Amino acid sequence: MRDLPTLPVTEALPGLLAALRERSSAVLVAPPGAGKTTLVPLALLDEPWRGDGTLLLLEPRRIAARASARRMAELLGEQPGGTVGYAMRMESKVGPRTRILVVTEGVLARMILDDPELTGIAAILFDEFHERSLDGDFGLALALDVQGALRADLRLLVMSATIDGARVASLLGDAPVIESEGRSFPVDIRHEERGPDEPVEDAMARAIRGALAKEEGSVLAFLPGQREIERTAERLEGRIPANADIVPLFGNLDARTQDAAIRPAPAGRRKIVLATSIAETSLTIDGVRVVVDSGLSRLPKYEPATGLTRLETVRVSRASADQRAGRAGRTQPGAAIRLWRAEQTAALPAFTPPEILEADLSGLVLDAAAFGVADVSTLAFLDPPPKPALEEARALLRELGAIDGEGRLTDSGKAMRGLALPVRLAHMVAEAAKSGEAQAAAELAVLLTERGLGGPSADLERRLEGFRRDRSPRAENAKALARRLARAARDELPPPRTPPRKGEGGANVSESPSPLRGGLRGGGSSSAHPVRGGGITAPTSPGSLLLFAWPDRVAKARGALGRFVLANGRGATVDETDPLAKAAFLVVADLQGKAQNARIVTAATVTEDEIRSALGDRIARRIEVSFDPEKRAVRVREAVTLGAIQLGERQLPPPTGVDADRAVVEAVRQNGLAILPWEKSAEVLRRRLAWLHKGLGAPWPDVSDEALVARLDDWLLPYLPGAASLSRIAPSVLTEGLMSLVPYDLQRKVAELAPTHFTVPTGNSLPIRYEEEWPVLAVRVQELFGLDTHPSIAGGTVPLTLELLSPAHRPIQTTRDLPGFWRGSWADVRSDMRGRYPKHVWPEDPRQAAPTARAKPRGT
Repeated sequence: MRDLPTLPVTEALPGLLAALRERSSAVLVAPPGAGKTTLVPLALLDEPWRGDGTLLLLEPRRIAARASARRMAELLGEQPGGTVGYAMRMESKVGPRTRILVVTEGVLARMILDDPELTGIAAILFDEFHERSLDGDFGLALALDVQGALRADLRLLVMSATIDGARVASLLGDAPVIESEGRSFPVDIRHEERGPDEPVEDAMARAIRGALAKEEGSVLAFLPGQREIERTAERLEGRIPANADIVPLFGNLDARTQDAAIRPAPAGRRKIVLATSIAETSLTIDGVRVVVDSGLSRLPKYEPATGLTRLETVRVSRASADQRAGRAGRTQPGAAIRLWRAEQTAALPAFTPPEILEADLSGLVLDAAAFGVADVSTLAFLDPPPKPALEEARALLRELGAIDGEGRLTDSGKAMRGLALPVRLAHMVAEAAKSGEAQAAAELAVLLTERGLGGPSADLERRLEGFRRDRSPRAENAKALARRLARAARDELPPPRTPPRKGEGGANVSESPSPLRGGLRGGGSSSAHPVRGGGITAPTSPGSLLLFAWPDRVAKARGALGRFVLANGRGATVDETDPLAKAAFLVVADLQGKAQNARIVTAATVTEDEIRSALGDRIARRIEVSFDPEKRAVRVREAVTLGAIQLGERQLPPPTGVDADRAVVEAVRQNGLAILPWEKSAEVLRRRLAWLHKGLGAPWPDVSDEALVARLDDWLLPYLPGAASLSRIAPSVLTEGLMSLVPYDLQRKVAELAPTHFTVPTGNSLPIRYEEEWPVLAVRVQELFGLDTHPSIAGGTVPLTLELLSPAHRPIQTTRDLPGFWRGSWADVRSDMRGRYPKHVWPEDPRQAAPTARAKPRGT
């Protein structure tokens, strides 16, 4: 083993080297600061099994990839690009002698997809695997597949600080686990609780000022995001010792600024590094003796229901809190100040959830399809991807034309995968290339994947202008990346068709625009461009390009200034002072927040004409029927919608004939049966039929509201007069329609089983009510004199409920046993009633009295 500095991991190197000589896989568990990132790859350089192959070291972040490559090169007395090189999205230093190549995790999947045998790669080292990024998990799954099917000699080494080594070892075929005890200095953990209403930046600034006054050395402060870092810096400015420098560290910074943050402070000075979770692992910031931890982190959360990935501020896990605290004890004893109560630590989640359980999986599914794996679940994952997220990803890719119904990669999918972009942005660039817009679309894609470029504006058009003017190294690297992406997109285009020569027949048809959206009308980002197949087109706006990526996030202004509704039904807002607040339509690329309170982070304006041109196949034109209660007429309009957005509407002339009848039916379906001109005869028939259905069941029809609305085409539509006005519906229509529901052979029995009237002894025909469980007959008691049997219907099988009335038609008794009433309660009723109504007959034995509907004759 070559001469290497002695670090805590050194004692574990012999066991690790022996394990990899005998086995193709191993797991190394070593605490932060043990030196595994720099010493392990260098120790493996001289191993016989490496031959002339390259060692691929995967890092979760660019800053860690650069730092580790530079540190290893320094130990070899070289510069990056020699024995040790690195490669990432917008920067690389690789030479012909490079044998240790440090890359970010996303690079591995692309390398395997481009060369499944990984020619020239001897080993893959997964560093800081405990971070459980989606790229890391997917890269390991692909590497295991390659090792098992094509490269049994390929070494796989998973290195981590806080992870269940046995679980990972099982995934790697019971690989040996080598553990390093490491070495760290004692860290004094203190707690300074942040008040419930105290902004995190205020609490952080207070804690940092106190630490500077009490402790020596530099300070590393963990905050959830860029905004909190900037606000904390503002609160510290002018209120810290003169020898202290405030240094930010987050992902949007350019490489030079990031590298400056991790360099040791100059002699006699102290650093205050305000960092996101980017500084939790992989990096050693020399001179740090104090860590101040907000206890917060910002993680992406994918919502399959909306197709949105939002950043959510959450409590850190216990593992993350421990790693943050450990940064203070890397090189000497230190102190960690936590901005929460000590007892709250136990309530923190043990580990940060793996990204594969929370992320948009469309990129993973696309890459798997390119690898020939239609079912991602067949790959070996430490945590299987959730089925709902996989289905959502497949649905999106099918919609974008990237995979077919069987999950296989299409030509469009191949073009998208070749762009190394998130699938929506890859689709935007690939489709825009067909209209000569590859460069403009690629610039937009770079802006959206490289935060901070072009300035802080939410308006992508302004950011694009700022990006094009920017001459910083980061901007120039980003522009070079955009040019490469645009070139790759153009290279994937099929060759132009050769127009037929005169006399050969056929038509000279220009190549059609986007097969998914109908194409863009523009042709260039800064000048007109020729479009394949003919013609020169006008420049295209950023918003119209974004329609290819987020057609479901078209937003229309509504109500108050700055409020919008998205095509997917979600609400969103932008600050009233932002120029975007006055836009009629936007395409939203990024949102933060939940439900209807989402804040628009990035968007571009778009015109209605551009929306209609690009998204014609998504725009629905539907006829909406409404009922005007004042005019009792049907109104018909045509609504043009894009999802939840209404693009336009127009009133249509009142329909006639069959169209009018169907419009009336639709109005009833939407507004209920109450809008129909129900007259007494139809209402009575409906109640009679309802009573028969309840008592006898089928085939007597169900005439409840739900049943009648469900069968409008059966009983109402055939009898309508062909007019859109409900006042034109004759009373007989509803009666005839209801009766049509009764089977023909039963129609004559309706009157027999459920008569409308009952003839009492006086000869009067009185109506029967069918509103109760039993039919009710309201009758003055004198009209039933002489009757000693109870009135009934349905051939004497159903007794009527008698509502006995006084001469003034007020109820005095209800009975279903008239003979019993005569013999029982009648005496009390007679005693009470004869005093009230002395002019009427109240015989002692009504069974023997003559029925009457009149008062006693005068003089009697």
